[in-house]
Amino acid sequence: MTEKELLYVQDALGHEQYFKTQCRDTASRIQDGELKRFAQQLEQKHSEIFRSFLGLL
Repeated sequence: MTEKELLYVQDALGHEQYFKTQCRDTASRIQDGELKRFAQQLEQKHSEIFRSFLGLL
């Protein structure tokens, strides 16, 4: 992997970590059960994407 590709992967990891954290924080504040589950599903999806990018390293 080139240095430039590595930088792209690191950047993507940072974005996915941010999205994951935002979804978790949002889900913790939501009162509506359906919206809470949706935010939790988004967090899980971003966790999967994070692991995919991590697997490239």
